[in-house]
Amino acid sequence: MLQLEGVTKIYGGRVATHALRGIDLQIGRGEFVALTGPSGSGKSTLLNIIGLLDRPTAGRLLFQGQDVEDLDEDATTALRGRGIGFVFQFHHLLPAFTALENVMLPMLADRGRRDSEMRQRAAALIEEVGLGDRANYPAPDLSGGEQQRVAVARALVMRPPLVLADEPTGNLDTESGAQVFRLLRDINARYGTAFVIVTHDERLAAKCDRIVHVVDGRVDADTIQPSPSGTPSARDPSGLQ
Repeated sequence: MLQLEGVTKIYGGRVATHALRGIDLQIGRGEFVALTGPSGSGKSTLLNIIGLLDRPTAGRLLFQGQDVEDLDEDATTALRGRGIGFVFQFHHLLPAFTALENVMLPMLADRGRRDSEMRQRAAALIEEVGLGDRANYPAPDLSGGEQQRVAVARALVMRPPLVLADEPTGNLDTESGAQVFRLLRDINARYGTAFVIVTHDERLAAKCDRIVHVVDGRVDADTIQPSPSGTPSARDPSGLQ
């Protein structure tokens, strides 16, 4: 579904900062991947490039076979809006809107108008994340965990094949974080949505199917997690087993 070939990202002019150094990576449909590494390793830069929020200095990124380099900004924005969902550490809900209205926002941005199907789809997702009785609550009236579940529903409303989550449980207490993580795993299992989750939490990473560890802008390790009866297997940094 997603393929990076020799992706490099350099910031600055005279004093250049090499954030990524020749990343080769593949993400398949339905994978549940943890992206780990120390602070400053390039995780956030890599997530921004995967999410089409930034472009590489060199290398190629193909999303569902489409070379993103061939797309202008409008086409890239449309592809990102329809193909990729985002969940951040801070939920970024609009406080003046209800839970339901926040979930509808990506569809409203895509279509430019409200319609009944939009509301029905958002309501179904609110129900699915366990907040049907709070659909019409203003965002500030929800708990932190509830707001993050609304953010998950918002990420899914366009039915993207890929969701990127940047420390999605990092701002939550232990129980709320566990509930949000279980929700992501459940969505992955039921719908085959691929997830790439940036995390510093080793316990959370251990519950993912694959761990991609980044150090100094390079993929240092790419490991398939053990099944209940199996053992972990290292992957080639290109993403091919």
